[in-house]
Amino acid sequence: MKAAVERAYPEAKPGAIPVWAGILLRFAFEMRVGDLVIAPYKPDGTLNFGRVVGEYEFHPEVEEHYHRRRVEWIRTGVPRGIFPQKALYEIGSALTLFRVKNNVAAFLTYLDQPSGTVEEASRPVVVDEEAEHLDEWAADEPSAGKLHQYTEDFVRKTLLEELTHEEFEYFTADLLRALGYQARVAPYVADGGVDVVAHKDPLGLEPPLLKVQCKHTAAVQSRPDVQRLIGTLSVGELGLFVTMGSYSRDAVDLERVRQDLRLLTGQDVVEMTLRHYKDLPQKWRSRMPLREVYVVDRESEGR
Repeated sequence: MKAAVERAYPEAKPGAIPVWAGILLRFAFEMRVGDLVIAPYKPDGTLNFGRVVGEYEFHPEVEEHYHRRRVEWIRTGVPRGIFPQKALYEIGSALTLFRVKNNVAAFLTYLDQPSGTVEEASRPVVVDEEAEHLDEWAADEPSAGKLHQYTEDFVRKTLLEELTHEEFEYFTADLLRALGYQARVAPYVADGGVDVVAHKDPLGLEPPLLKVQCKHTAAVQSRPDVQRLIGTLSVGELGLFVTMGSYSRDAVDLERVRQDLRLLTGQDVVEMTLRHYKDLPQKWRSRMPLREVYVVDRESEGR
């Protein structure tokens, strides 16, 4: 396999050849029909779970993804924050394809649970420690990408699990202030109304006025959820929906056709938090202490 890869990619770095060959070997010969698949989706920070239902196929006629297997997707858009940190760390490997060895129980526990409602499907996974594999979970060499993912997961779990619903509204207001807005939190009520009002001018008299709805959950937000926020908007006002989860496809379609609406996913919130961390009040930085460090930045698959 290594010789074949070397012939196909003569200009590849020597260290990349065995890595690429190993990935192809696992994909074509080691994977079996019935195997479970975990596929992280980086745009919104969620996980997709599927089952291999087809043998290896090679399609030289297509422009990309020559090597294929059919997968039946069991659950998609699953929030990362419901899984233990060490399980997330393991699947953060820089390799494209690898076997999960040390935290299998965490993912099987989730898949064994009935899907139920979106709220039930977003509850934190509790793993039986006796059933969990106790091997070293971080034995592989850390990489810049893996450490960044670890930090994102830490921020996500802190915001989701350590803040109350009311505190999340105040955090959202402070994050908007870090972005340059004036923001005030509306009196807390659990009715799905407007939670934060923001504006650019000091007095809040000049348009546009930004109305914010906060959903402190990892669940998928539906089109009706978003439409309730739209129903509060007057002429010249803008709507911002903030959640630690993600959105259904029809909710995203709604955002595409409206110029006065913006949907922030949990991944968006995490990225904005890291980008503006220094500008956040100390009370939030003490809840998720971070510091800048230099790490080795290299392509793990190429060296």
